[in-house]
Amino acid sequence: MATIEIGKDNFKDIVSKEGIVILHWWADGCGPCHSFAPIFEQASEQYPNIRFGTIATEKERELTDAFAVRSLPTVMALRDGFMLFERVGAPSAAELEELIRQVLALDMNEVRQRVVELRAQQ
Repeated sequence: MATIEIGKDNFKDIVSKEGIVILHWWADGCGPCHSFAPIFEQASEQYPNIRFGTIATEKERELTDAFAVRSLPTVMALRDGFMLFERVGAPSAAELEELIRQVLALDMNEVRQRVVELRAQQ
């Protein structure tokens, strides 16, 4: 599956659905962003059941500010609407692969239960 360009108009629809979403926040003037792009694209082809989205920070200021993205590239992983991972910097292909494996292996029922427990403590 090719990567999806994500903006404020389709963000909620894409990330709130059941399943895994990997986001790549980038900018035109960011060399590491451009170096990471082929790794990200290759992973999107390897995992057709995962949604891979790119967010152009210069174009999508509202989203960038809402997620407090200050350094690029930033990679985020979400599953079933839950933010699970955020990393500043470009992961290697092996690191991205490991991240995907870990997100796939999660028991989301346990994650949901833990969220309920944490909210109850507040």
